[in-house]
Parts: sequence; structure tokens; C-alpha cells
Amino acid sequence: MTESLFMKVGEVAQELGVSKSFAYQIMRQLNEELEKTGCIVIHGRIDRKFFHDRIYGTKSKE
Repeated sequence: MTESLFMKVGEVAQELGVSKSFAYQIMRQLNEELEKTGCIVIHGRIDRKFFHDRIYGTKSKE
């Protein structure tokens, strides 16, 4: 099974070990960051790559 492009709240909560309500707060904050860059966001979903970049710091520093 392939991973989808987006993560839902249950997956975010499970990965971070937090409640769903806290996961929604994190997703809302990350989606606001994406919107400011001009990206279209889907409420209740977060881009998987962006989530991992922001949470785990996998972005390379230039």
C-alpha cells in the first residue's frame, strides 16, 4: 500500500503520541504556514512531506 500525499488527524496524533484535539491544533498551525506561502491547503489534512520537514527538521539548511 502506498502512502497518501496527506495525513489525517488520527495519523498525526498517533505519530506524535498526542490527543486528536492537539493534533488538530498542530495541523491548523502548519496549514497556516503553508497558506502564507501561497499553497492551497485542505482543512483536516496536512501535507506529509511538509509535516515531517517541520516536525522532525529534515529540511536541509542552506
